[in-house]
Amino acid sequence: MTTREPIWRQIANALKEELAAGLYPPGARLPTEAQLSTRFGVNRHTVRRALAALAEDRLVIARRGSGVFVADAPRADYPISRRVRFQQNVAASGRTPSREVLRIETRRAAPEEAAALDLPEHAQVHVFEGISLGDDMPLAHFRSVFPAERFPELPAGLRQHASVTSALRAAGLADYVRISTRVTATLAKGTRAGLMRLPEGAALLRTEAINADPDGRPIEFGISWFSGDRVALTIGPDDLKRQDAP
Repeated sequence: MTTREPIWRQIANALKEELAAGLYPPGARLPTEAQLSTRFGVNRHTVRRALAALAEDRLVIARRGSGVFVADAPRADYPISRRVRFQQNVAASGRTPSREVLRIETRRAAPEEAAALDLPEHAQVHVFEGISLGDDMPLAHFRSVFPAERFPELPAGLRQHASVTSALRAAGLADYVRISTRVTATLAKGTRAGLMRLPEGAALLRTEAINADPDGRPIEFGISWFSGDRVALTIGPDDLKRQDAP
């Protein structure tokens, strides 16, 4: 005599099969408890137990007030070192890097941008903004600012390469290094949540960074908002020693 599986387990297994088939991709919100209750002809308590089982298996994540979402792939390690390169970092995590460019424009520098780049007030800067992706999943929303007078042809290079390193090399800068990174926590809201395919209130890691040429002159001031569920920012032992040095 066989023992029949509990209804909640049958529901959990049915949802697992749909997740495995990609019907609900990583980051997608599942139907509500009410919708699942109607679909399977059970009460919400039974659906809740099935969703709890999926959460225990780390297949979904429940966010209070937002719903239940398909869990992302394991976080991608993103090293913060003296040479931070998006393409290399994402590729090293086993993902295929790509970018969606939102804007490339030249305008007057904001006060914090001029200060970070050691530019005179109201100097012109190039702005490069977009979404960094790994395997077509948004990892970060970025905005990078460069001194326009030093790199007059940089916008054309960014449009051609969509890679900061390649565009700067084409503009005559063969190498640059990270001289500072500041990390804070914030939440995904408004258009940024939509651009990154995240629910309102999802955790973000905000970084402010300055890159400089080999002579120490700032050449890039960047702000990035990384998905806390998709990216783990890491600092290597050599960089920790450098930060601890007097």
